[in-house]
Amino acid sequence: MNNISAALDQIETCIATGLSHVRRHCDQDGKMNVVLLDSYQQVTSDLAVCTAEIQCARNYLQYADEKGDIEHQLASTFAAETLHNIRQRLARFPGDYGLVNADLDKIDLGVCGDLLSASALEALGRLIVERQGDLGDRGLDEEKILMADTFGQFADDVVKPLAERIHREDLIIPDEILDGVRELGCFGLSVPQQYGGLLPDDKEDNLGMIVVTEELSRGSLGGAGSLITRPEIMARALIAGGTEEQKQHWLPKIAEGRPLCAIAITEPDYGSDVASIKLKATQVDDGWVLNGAKAWSTFAGKSGVLLTLARTDPDPSAGHRGLSLFMVEKPEYDGESFEVSQEGGGRLSGKSIPTLGYRGMHSFNLFFDDFFVPATHMIGEGQGLGKGFYFTMRGFMGGRIQTAARACGVMQAAFDVGLSYAQDRKVFGKAVADYQLTLVKFAKMAMYLGACRQFTYAVGRMMDDGGGQMEASLVKLLACKLSEWTSREAMQIHGGMGYAEETDASRYWLDARVLSIFEGTEETLALKVVGRSLVEQAG
Repeated sequence: MNNISAALDQIETCIATGLSHVRRHCDQDGKMNVVLLDSYQQVTSDLAVCTAEIQCARNYLQYADEKGDIEHQLASTFAAETLHNIRQRLARFPGDYGLVNADLDKIDLGVCGDLLSASALEALGRLIVERQGDLGDRGLDEEKILMADTFGQFADDVVKPLAERIHREDLIIPDEILDGVRELGCFGLSVPQQYGGLLPDDKEDNLGMIVVTEELSRGSLGGAGSLITRPEIMARALIAGGTEEQKQHWLPKIAEGRPLCAIAITEPDYGSDVASIKLKATQVDDGWVLNGAKAWSTFAGKSGVLLTLARTDPDPSAGHRGLSLFMVEKPEYDGESFEVSQEGGGRLSGKSIPTLGYRGMHSFNLFFDDFFVPATHMIGEGQGLGKGFYFTMRGFMGGRIQTAARACGVMQAAFDVGLSYAQDRKVFGKAVADYQLTLVKFAKMAMYLGACRQFTYAVGRMMDDGGGQMEASLVKLLACKLSEWTSREAMQIHGGMGYAEETDASRYWLDARVLSIFEGTEETLALKVVGRSLVEQAG
């Protein structure tokens, strides 16, 4: 492992050279020109992905250093593949990254030995089959193992039996799941104990949230895996900016899961560019009147409160400083459309957006027409005016790491069904799992799952210690890409049956596809979040 780590050092030097190369070309009077940076989008994106892969490989090697043979084999193989992939990416056009061939020749790929040979991958895949998919020590303490077992059992007993019907009939999440999640305390995971939740008053527990999210997503991404995200966002926003009266009123309700929460941030013309949103909030006696549209508000129909970002300063030049955050109450609806009419004539309507996968929660387009919201429902009340962007970002802090956890849950589910089917299905006289090509797939699926899971756990621990924001974006970027690949291969292993709606594999693939889109698209993370930060640091 030490030799592979040294090779990772060598290739990381090349990445640093690439980042400095971009920084020099985007420098204008000592500051980075973001317009010029857009001329290097492909290079910046490549370097962001390389950074994610490198950090994931390093973390996996570090984790495996104190574990057994299977963890060591998986981590070493993943690191070897990382080295080969990055070198190949940079070698296509070294000049784009400020490199020459001699720089790349310094990277000693010989340290990988035969780890990536067909025979080595076949042997690793066969070991994975013999172990029935067991990847070794999960790397959790007793408390988190208990959480994983508890929510894993709930996913197996309650969520999975309902998952296929929810997907195929595009149902709203049934009460059996919602009531079970309430009983287990899921909605209180980000609410401090002093307000009736499960979160310790004096520390974060992102790792606990990750473990729960992973297990619920293994049962169903749309039917359970995303249920606790919206309450977490609202709770964090309230903790960051709410008055004490607001916290006392709302946080116990969030912890109880009554009402359910949805988030109304995205607009038809603005997604990741949150600072540019246009939903208008006009001040009136005792409150505000909202006018405009929101899009992709997941679970908005079933929810009783919408955390809504609106523009309270009509001057567009105010940008993110002109936004405030509101808690908009409404009745709960099970259907795919709703309309709320107020006595004063205000109206809020919603219509669900048909989607390929991620069914169960339903995402809505919303339209506010002179819809009144009391002054008491602005987070922070008067002190919160113009601070909605910051409260929103605080709320979203855990969104990306949770999405990485969701990706790991979907990967695990896809890996499980692929392994099971391959052992049962016989083709040309022997089980699909006995063929070399299938075994190589299992080797890669196992190491991708193990690497992303351990990277996600590590970042969760960093966040619990007050850091990890950049790493959360990195692991989200990587885990979502690999979840899509893993679910695709599980579907492929099923052959024709993988394309049938009746098999779980097709649902996992459809669900995995959304992961690189929400909570920051792959492109936005690579360019505007990770890439830009890395280039700035290089300067």
